[in-house]
Amino acid sequence: MIDPQDITGLVLAGGLGSRMGGVDKGLQHFRGQPLALHALRRLQPQVGATLLNANRNLAVYAAFGAPVWPDVVTDFPGPLAGFLTGLQQCETEWLLTVPCDSPLFPCDLAQRLAQAAQVAQVDIAVAAAPETDDATGTTVLRRQPVFCLMRARLQGSLHAYLHEGGRKIGTWLAQHPCTVAAFDQPGDDVLAFANANTLAELRTLEYGVSSP
Repeated sequence: MIDPQDITGLVLAGGLGSRMGGVDKGLQHFRGQPLALHALRRLQPQVGATLLNANRNLAVYAAFGAPVWPDVVTDFPGPLAGFLTGLQQCETEWLLTVPCDSPLFPCDLAQRLAQAAQVAQVDIAVAAAPETDDATGTTVLRRQPVFCLMRARLQGSLHAYLHEGGRKIGTWLAQHPCTVAAFDQPGDDVLAFANANTLAELRTLEYGVSSP
């Protein structure tokens, strides 16, 4: 099995927060602490080392106690910029990424992704969770690719993809053998991968009701 000490965890907090009115999303509070700090503390017991990816308020993020690295590519090209930043700074064989705006992600995320990667003998494992299709009302298993466990040796591949103008996570993942860890077992939180794109969605996740 992949040893948790061989995994570096990366909290992605480098986005523009456009749908939150341009605020620094990682610094918005959830249950009394900033989202990025909440994610960091949830991730730390699962991995050997942790990093933060942020592009604003770097001194504030540094106070959380993990190394902070801004995007190594400019113009905010999305989560893949954070992926590449983490891969460049990662000193372990594996990197696990989580977004700062999904505060309820599983406490066994690293373990289950590592198991999936080990069983399939691949370099990438992503989470998948049930989601209801609004059009049909049926439940489907949807990939959550920002929750991604990847080998550090993929740095060159991702650098080339971004240099060529690529921006979509799915397109880059499709270049490599990839497996899925399904979080659809009894006891799995149905909100584990729910993300807060707006302040109203954040309050809903926090209190279980919509904001007035």
